[in-house]
Amino acid sequence: MLKIYGSRLCKDCWACMEEFDRDGVSYVFLDFGDDLQNLKDFLKIRDQWDVFRSAKADGQIGIPCIVREDGSVTLDLESLLSHQE
Repeated sequence: MLKIYGSRLCKDCWACMEEFDRDGVSYVFLDFGDDLQNLKDFLKIRDQWDVFRSAKADGQIGIPCIVREDGSVTLDLESLLSHQE
């Protein structure tokens, strides 16, 4: 099952969840506001993956952060959805 790290305060996270719901994609949403461990886990991921380089350079957080079943990470929702079909 996919994991989405983010915040319910983020419109992009809501859009991601709505897309997944509409397309029937199974996921678990790990909200920073629900549990600080979710934030700690996200920051560890963010510090380890180059996919966040551009987001960091632009002063962005890098959410929604999607972790695939194989442990790989993407910020590209559209690419992920095109591979789910």
